[in-house]
Amino acid sequence: MNEPSKRKSSAKRHEAIDVSDFVYAATGARVRRLTMPDGTHWFPAVDVCKELGHTNSRQALSDHLPHEHREILETVSGAYGLSIPAGREWRRDLNVISLQGLILLVNACTKPACAPFKQWVAEVIETVQREGSYSLDKAEVQPAEPGAPIAYAMPEQVAEAIVRLEAHNLQLDEELASGQRESIALQKEMLTAQQDALAVQQSTLAVQQAMVRAMERIADRFDTLVLERPPTRGRLATPPTTESVLVDWRQRLSVTEDVWTVAVVIAPVLVEQGEMREPLKSIAARTGLSVHRVNECLRLLRKHACIRSRGGTEDGAPVYVLHQA
Repeated sequence: MNEPSKRKSSAKRHEAIDVSDFVYAATGARVRRLTMPDGTHWFPAVDVCKELGHTNSRQALSDHLPHEHREILETVSGAYGLSIPAGREWRRDLNVISLQGLILLVNACTKPACAPFKQWVAEVIETVQREGSYSLDKAEVQPAEPGAPIAYAMPEQVAEAIVRLEAHNLQLDEELASGQRESIALQKEMLTAQQDALAVQQSTLAVQQAMVRAMERIADRFDTLVLERPPTRGRLATPPTTESVLVDWRQRLSVTEDVWTVAVVIAPVLVEQGEMREPLKSIAARTGLSVHRVNECLRLLRKHACIRSRGGTEDGAPVYVLHQA
């Protein structure tokens, strides 16, 4: 590197090829750069290595770039009394490379996109070796005024590389735009489907609410009918129990002690088994009454609709069930 004093005293010369176009043709990308007061350019090494396909920028610099073509951002900016550019990516310890360093990295790159630029560099070297110098053709334009910078025509290889890169970028932009249009169309379809699903859900909810209201009206009507219906004589509101049966029988007739004794014996059997198939002798033995008296008690219970006969068993024993209206 030159000393700072020499850098500061160097006059900025007109560039024959715009550095942005030059770097674009070399790397295939618009790379960030810092242009110093003396016209020298420095580029973030990480940007250049990324565009050239180097996954490890430190290794790429170590393999292909001499130390005189790379520097630290703080050292470069400090040599001109400049402050570090604002932004998180412009760190003080950021590795930067000169334009010559960038060209060296491009020459070491194997990307096909770098081939036209490398071919032009080889042509420049061959021309210098053969003719002793290389100069750009002057552009077919007249200077605006005496002393104005001379315009030069961009080398054909560099111009072709830029055109090819721009065409490639336009194609990528079109593919991106096409993808975005397809994405928007898909999002619209999804939105329409969601709206249709929402409409179905709202319709289903309306049907469910109508069904709930109908069931509530049916339930209200049923409760009204139950409340208005007169009670049926003799019908028990709940499944009969021994106690409820005996209470019902007491209300039906004025029983004597022997009739009540028979009632207490047969009521549990009728409630639990639904019928009674005991011979009269068995009931007489359990009550301490005669068979004849047991028969008279059962006849009295049948007369007052407490029980009813339902035939007999194969052994001749009578079968009785509860009498329910």
